[in-house]
Amino acid sequence: MITLHHLNKSRSKRIIWLLEELNVPYQVKAYQRDAVTNLAPAELKAIHPLGKSPVIEENGQVLAESGAITEYLAQRFSSASLAPAQDSAEYPLYLQWLHFAESSAALPLLLHYFLKIDGTETRFLDGYSKQELALILRYLNDHLTANTWLVGRQFTAADILLSWIVEVAAQLELLGDYPALAAYLATLQQRPAAQKAAELEAQYDKSSA
Repeated sequence: MITLHHLNKSRSKRIIWLLEELNVPYQVKAYQRDAVTNLAPAELKAIHPLGKSPVIEENGQVLAESGAITEYLAQRFSSASLAPAQDSAEYPLYLQWLHFAESSAALPLLLHYFLKIDGTETRFLDGYSKQELALILRYLNDHLTANTWLVGRQFTAADILLSWIVEVAAQLELLGDYPALAAYLATLQQRPAAQKAAELEAQYDKSSA
């Protein structure tokens, strides 16, 4: 059975969602952030040297990195149709969107978020993060104006991986100028597996207990 090492209030909620969509047996081992530092606990380093989440474990094999976990699970359990066939014209686009979430999209959003909570004035990073984030959100909005999902009409694991980007952008009140992105997020959140993942994440989070 797959074990997901899940940290509360982290991007590993997407892996819960993915596993729910795949409908495969799994179990969750939950970890809590330090109440003062907001960092992951030291116990996660016993699972993987970086001490981060998500990490999955099965038959003694440990796999980290959200993108790698998502690509591996979606391909392994391909009967769930969360990835186009590898010989299809859509597969290269699927890979592009899958890796876009944790590469091009993640950096400006994280920079914007960290600068916002830190409140420090900068000479370069603040302007850079805002400019790059606007570029990313406009790019996504334009694409989703013409497409239901990232890969056309097919919901894929790439949509699950990108969900964190759109969720955080919504929390930061950045979607006002991007109606297609706001509609896309609402559609994502209506999926039963997404709602189940949100319920489970709330159960595993002891910080507000």
